[in-house]
Amino acid sequence: MEDHAADSLIPYDEIVQEALRAVVGRVLGTVAESGGLPGEHHFYITFKTQAPGVDIPQRLIERFPDEMTIVLQNRYWDLTVDGTRFSVGLSFNQVPSKLVIPYSAITGFHDPAVNFELRFQAQEGPEDGPGGHDPAENDGDTNVGAEDGSNVVAVDFKRKRGD
Repeated sequence: MEDHAADSLIPYDEIVQEALRAVVGRVLGTVAESGGLPGEHHFYITFKTQAPGVDIPQRLIERFPDEMTIVLQNRYWDLTVDGTRFSVGLSFNQVPSKLVIPYSAITGFHDPAVNFELRFQAQEGPEDGPGGHDPAENDGDTNVGAEDGSNVVAVDFKRKRGD
């Protein structure tokens, strides 16, 4: 029996990635509509800083030339969400900044309050798959909530290489 998947003419991996990123958009949209995060919920969002459509201050790109993690918890403002991206105001070293992040740039989403996590295949390298997130770099409280149970959804469509 061979150890490789047949090539699909249907881009299942892209379809699933898009659907899971839509989950992030829907969650952020709910928060934006309600005017704040409910209960102990807070989000760590990791994204590619130089992905198409990302609009962040140059000083952040210089500091994080590939990927960065932000936290939405207590100190954020002007959260705006649409079908393809979100924008939010955050402070970095007491300097207010506006970030525009398309969902396609997101590589990870984590809500520690309920231990829910999504990881996207855009990550390539030894840190692939579910696991911890980098510390958030924006100013704000980084309390971690419940540690019981696991609601991690990892999507990895890399092909296995035959031996």
